[in-house]
Amino acid sequence: MSTPELSEAAAAVPVQAETQMVKANQRAANFMFGAQRLMLEELVFAGNEMLDRTRTEMHLFSELASKMAGAHSVRDIRSMYEECGKHQVEFIRRDCDRLFKHGERMIEATASLFKPHPLD
Repeated sequence: MSTPELSEAAAAVPVQAETQMVKANQRAANFMFGAQRLMLEELVFAGNEMLDRTRTEMHLFSELASKMAGAHSVRDIRSMYEECGKHQVEFIRRDCDRLFKHGERMIEATASLFKPHPLD
């Protein structure tokens, strides 16, 4: 190798290092933006879930209050409590199903942050 070829090869090394540094910085920025988006989506989801849960609880409470007002005997009160208890258990079951599905989505979303993404 002659001296000009050596200087060209020596000049290519910093360019390659710079390119690798730019790619690493871009991957880190993509990861951080993805994590930030994931956290914001979680906050929105949690807010919507709390609002939905509050609506359902208020509906169940108003149903209980109206049935208590219409109860005329101990038998009516017992059947009312049984029915409202079934509604509450069904509500808890749906709530647990929803949380389970949300957990699955969270695992998938978090795992996608660690997948290699092609850089442009």
